[in-house]
Amino acid sequence: MPNEVLETEAFARLFGLLEKTEQEWIKKIIRQLENNPKTGKPLGYDWFREKKFKGKRLYYLSHQKTNKILLVSFGKKKQQQKIIDHVLENKERYLKIVKGN
Repeated sequence: MPNEVLETEAFARLFGLLEKTEQEWIKKIIRQLENNPKTGKPLGYDWFREKKFKGKRLYYLSHQKTNKILLVSFGKKKQQQKIIDHVLENKERYLKIVKGN
């Protein structure tokens, strides 16, 4: 059963501002995630991962029981800690989305 890839409203707005090459790469990663939620590097937790593209990273959460993945951010390496901190501070809200509650 393929995974369902969701995105936050903030990610949807950000996606629209990205360069075409970045958008195409993210679309390719979405197709990968639909088949394999374990793609990418875990960020301290199995449910929180990143995938690198040049000097930037795509951040997402996955929930295996519901087969849902949530795209939360895309940013430069310099923004990495800020993004990670934000996700961890808001993890309950994000996990609620992927758990379907």
